[in-house]
Amino acid sequence: MDDIDTVYEKLEGIISREEFEAKVEEKIEEMHNLCDVQTAALLVAHNLGATDVGVETIKIADINEASSNVNFTGKAISVFEPKEFSRDDGTTGRVGNIIVADETGSIRVTLWDDLADLLKTGDISTGKSYNISGYAKEGYSGIEVNIGRGGGISESEENVKANINLSGISKIKDGDSDVNVVGMVLDVSDVRTFQKRDGSEGRVRNITIGDETGKIRITLWDGRTELADKLETGDSVEIINGYARLNNYSQEVEIQVGNHSSLRKTDREVEFKEDYTPIADIIPGQPYSIKGAVSGMGDLKEFTRSNGSEGKVSNIYVSDETGRIRIALWDEKAELVDKVDIDTPIKIIDAFAKSGFNEEVELNAGGRSKVIVD
Repeated sequence: MDDIDTVYEKLEGIISREEFEAKVEEKIEEMHNLCDVQTAALLVAHNLGATDVGVETIKIADINEASSNVNFTGKAISVFEPKEFSRDDGTTGRVGNIIVADETGSIRVTLWDDLADLLKTGDISTGKSYNISGYAKEGYSGIEVNIGRGGGISESEENVKANINLSGISKIKDGDSDVNVVGMVLDVSDVRTFQKRDGSEGRVRNITIGDETGKIRITLWDGRTELADKLETGDSVEIINGYARLNNYSQEVEIQVGNHSSLRKTDREVEFKEDYTPIADIIPGQPYSIKGAVSGMGDLKEFTRSNGSEGKVSNIYVSDETGRIRIALWDEKAELVDKVDIDTPIKIIDAFAKSGFNEEVELNAGGRSKVIVD
């Protein structure tokens, strides 16, 4: 092991040569023989606290495209299943991603082929700290670190404090990437299917979360829809590396959770208070939440849509101390007209305001809305 003599010289008095060589062998085995002896020795030395053995470490916040080759230590906060792809030469490759963080920020790390397999076997998992050697580049959603040949990842004994930059919901805007947010689950929708352009079936699901600054809709696609299977209203969830975009229909910003994002329950306590608008202040063109009492009811009507599907609609009136407004209840919500009476306390959440009959403002409570009868 002549390659590690220089490294060991910095550690004499800290560990015996025999123990050091044993740790180097363990490190090579831990990395599934994906690093050379020199790299393993440097990583072991770094774990033992030697900072002058040729490994210049950097904090995550200081990594940029000009950093080129970087060495840093971070805690894995999200791990994503690796995917297979076909190379130009016909061979099959594998690629996987993790998000790691230190006290200065977080960054995506991309692993290829044999290293990507470590994500599937559980050798790399959330909550553990890792020494990472790779090269920095501009990636899908900002700067990321790729671990290719000459790089490596190995578990570190250092207990890294992970600082995740969380966004307040009210500050999230269209086009934001790397969105990290914690919120309280307010609503979980059923999974809906649709046909993609290639003819295959897609799946989509929504949840709504809130914090002390506001609330926002989360969209989960395909396999990510399963992330909401065990969520219940009142749970706290953490979303890492989402991206925000404007929904052209509702004109509201939503967070997309795709293959590069994660969503999981958290023990963090989140405060949320619904913001109810006085009826007199409602104007067309945006969603509102109101509370009041039922002051009028219409009949439930059934109809056939242009695509052949059956629908239902009914109308109720709700009054508060400032005014009275008509509410159109669609499909399953339409049946509520038979379950309420005059003066029944009611809350309508996220109903869209528009101009109705005689240009009077009314609210539409459809699939994005929630009706609570007290």
